[in-house]
Amino acid sequence: MAYTTDHRPRKRFGQHFLRDDGVIQHIVDEIHPQAGEHLIEIGPGEGVLTRVLERPDLELDLVEIDRDLIAHLQEMFAGCEHLNIHEADALKFDFSTLKRSGKPMRLVGNLPYNISSPLLLHLVKYADDILDMHFMLQKEMVDRMAADVGGSNYGRFTVMMQYYFDIDSLFDVYPEAFKPPPKVMSAVVRVVPRATLLPLSDAKQFEELVKQAFSQRRKKIRNTLGQWFTAAEMADCGVNEADRPQQVPVKSYVNLSNALSARQQEQTD
Repeated sequence: MAYTTDHRPRKRFGQHFLRDDGVIQHIVDEIHPQAGEHLIEIGPGEGVLTRVLERPDLELDLVEIDRDLIAHLQEMFAGCEHLNIHEADALKFDFSTLKRSGKPMRLVGNLPYNISSPLLLHLVKYADDILDMHFMLQKEMVDRMAADVGGSNYGRFTVMMQYYFDIDSLFDVYPEAFKPPPKVMSAVVRVVPRATLLPLSDAKQFEELVKQAFSQRRKKIRNTLGQWFTAAEMADCGVNEADRPQQVPVKSYVNLSNALSARQQEQTD
């Protein structure tokens, strides 16, 4: 049985502690850490995953916000010189401070559902220094991240994630694997920064355009982006004006954003 503490899970931190040894080992098998690598665990909690990951030939950083749990972790891993604990809010933490020369970061964690979306978007800025990420998330979110164009789960979050990352849903996890059990299914996902990104003129504008496109996802895209593009301009970007937002692939959203940037640049010249 996984190591546990008498710590009472805190709702404000969205804490659901993983307790199933089989699931823990499955996660580690998917990560498949190699000697000399640098792992960063976000929200280690009681340290049940950390305990399996920790070994002398790995460098391991833990980012935890709960001071009581940090005390448990410090006691649990006392004397482990290759393991460092950082008291911090992962949403505000500067992960670039953990960079090691020649060692890309591998991020892991059982993420609180209430911060997972903004945290994933926060991690985008560190993508160049990340090898991969393995996270436990709400299954609904993983389904959105990995959704195929045209599907009901394909949306704004899908487009943003799939522009920057390759997404691979690995396996589902039932609520009974946690204490306290969440009210929803969970899933483990592998997130890998794309080696090459589609050229994008303005990342902020891309984000705003995608947000506007999905502001009325049941409407045809001419209803949400028609104030910016004619039907012909949409067609030039690979978009049919009669399509709904979920029918437009990531590449076409990039084309639309770049076309808008080019037009704005012409207007200022």
